[in-house]
Order: sequence, then C-alpha cells, then structure tokens
Amino acid sequence: MKKRFTEEQIIGILKEAEAGAKVAELCRKHGISDATYYNWKAKFGGMTVSDAQRLKALEAENARLKRLLAESMLDNAALKDIVGRKLVGPQAKRAAVSHLMAAHEMGVTRACGLIGISRSLYRYEAKRPADTELKERLCELAAQKRRYGYRRLHVLLCRDGWEINAKRTYRVYREAGLMVRKRKRKRIAGVERQVKVPAQKPNESWSMDFVSDGLVDGRRLRCLNIVDDFTKQCLAIEVDTSLPGRRVVAVLERLAETRGLPRSVTIDNGPEFAGKALDEWAYSRGLQLSFIQPGKPQQNAYIESFNGKFRDECLNEHWFVSMRHARQVIEEWRCEYNQQRPHSSLGYLAPDQFADSFITADSMSISD
Repeated sequence: MKKRFTEEQIIGILKEAEAGAKVAELCRKHGISDATYYNWKAKFGGMTVSDAQRLKALEAENARLKRLLAESMLDNAALKDIVGRKLVGPQAKRAAVSHLMAAHEMGVTRACGLIGISRSLYRYEAKRPADTELKERLCELAAQKRRYGYRRLHVLLCRDGWEINAKRTYRVYREAGLMVRKRKRKRIAGVERQVKVPAQKPNESWSMDFVSDGLVDGRRLRCLNIVDDFTKQCLAIEVDTSLPGRRVVAVLERLAETRGLPRSVTIDNGPEFAGKALDEWAYSRGLQLSFIQPGKPQQNAYIESFNGKFRDECLNEHWFVSMRHARQVIEEWRCEYNQQRPHSSLGYLAPDQFADSFITADSMSISD
C-alpha cells in the first residue's frame, strides 16, 4: 500500500477526514480499508506538508477568487461554478438548475436556459417510489465490499431478501455515486493462446502461482495461491517471506490429507516449481505437473484471474504492519472468497456453494 500513496497524498486523505468527511466514504473513494486508514492516522496524524506547498495552495486559491471577482457577467460566473459537474441525465440537470437558483439568485427561466432544459422538465416529479431504504442498504454493502461493482452488490441484496432486478440496483447504485474506479491492467501482447481443457469435476485439476507484496517495514511478502480449476475454490494461500520448493510440498501434503490430490497441477516455470523437491514428490505421489510455456501466463488463466482479484480486493486494500497481521487478513479474505463472494462464472454463486450444489446434484444422479 505504501507504494501506491505518497506521504503528501496520505496527509491529504487525513485532512479530508478532519474536514468532516466520513471514514467509510473516504475508504471507498480511495480504495483502502478502515484498518489502513487508522494505521495512517496513527503514523501520520498531526503532520503537515511543507510551507512551500501550503503557500502554493493559498496562491492558487487566491487566484481563483480573483478570477471570480473579475468576472463581469453573472452567467459566466454561474456556468464556471458548475463546469466540473457531469450533467448527463435529467436529474443532474435539475439539480444544477436548483443550484443556480439558490447560489446565484437566478430565476427559473434563466437558470433552465443556461442548463438547456425546459421548465416543465425541471418541475417534473418522478412517480416511482422512493428508494431510501434500498439506497441505505446498498451504501452499507458498498462500504463493506469496496471493490464490488453493482452486479455483485445486487447478488448480496438478493441474498438479503430484496426482490428487485439488476436495472433498479444499477440506477440506485449510480444515483448514490458508488461507481468503482477500474484500475489499469497490465497490457498483454496479442499472441496466440493455448486453449486449456476445462476440468469436468472437483479435484480434477488445480492451479498454483506466487504473488508478491510487501510489509510496512519494506520486507518482502510472498503468497502461494492454490485454486481448484472446476469449483474456483481457493484451497490455500501460504504466506511467508520465502517459500522454497520443500515448503510448496508441505502445503500440498497438508491439502492431500484433508482433500486429496488432483490428477494434475498447472504451474509456471519458477524455480520453486521446477526444482528437484517438488518433482520427486510429485513422481512419488503420481501427480502430473503441467508446466506452461515460458512467458505465457495466459496458459494458466484460472490462477491468473484469481491473482487479479486477490490483489485488487485484498493486497491493494490493506497496509500490512506485520507478518502475523498479513496472514490473518489474507486468511479472512480467503474464507470470504470461498464462502460469500459471488463468482460470475459460477452463476454468481460462492465457490463453496457451487461445490456443495454440484456434489448434491451428482449424488442424486448416481442414485437415480
């Protein structure tokens, strides 16, 4: 997290909270967790930026006020006041007209003319029922699941018993300003992709990969992720500063005792996977190691997709102060991912729900 925000940006976020902004809204706006905010407050609270930066901000504010005072026409000043607003829909335009009438003492005719709507549209009152309770519940869920879009939030609402369609959820979601800013993804070259044969049942094939991050003190943090290709369940996330081949074997042995081993595991060509320790163990247990081609992570698409969700919803949101803290937060996220998080490729069921439903349906077909 430290690499994503400078000290000046962190202090600016804390200043927003001191100015009266709600912590939950700030956390969703900047994509951080509540724990990260309070860690920042403990370390950077009371600090200020340099005098030169404060002076620059004051000069910019004075220049803006002088420009406003120098404007000779009220219309130009009023339009500049709303230039930063996105007047996309009728509701936003009606709000802009009301703002001009209240802040600049304009008549309704003049204000509607500047915005470009008719007086009848401004006076129109929607006949649909108020969505106050739905909006409040949607905001609560969005504060808890900061990186969820409206589709997954809609699934959570349906689980709570709301009988609504996705269009209504999307409308209220937009009105509440809960849109999640998409983070830029790494550009991948347009090479020919190898089609992976999909698994047909649980525990048929797994995928493994490493993800790196860091602690507050700069120490390296590595995570070994293991995913079932069919159920999309995250079977384990092993967290430590170093995870050699023998540690990978120990994790697989632990899973073998509780779940059993698959027929194959898809992995890349990293030294931990290509080393002698994992190769000898896999041969003794009859486990096939399916290596992807070097430089083609798209051939291990299941784990790459999981890694993206893991980084976006967990690693990027938390500021790990210790290895114990990192293990606790990551394990809590793994349980939530398996038990609660709606997965789009599973019909928006959680991975554990899909696995249970598949086992139930499979047992019923065998009994028939």
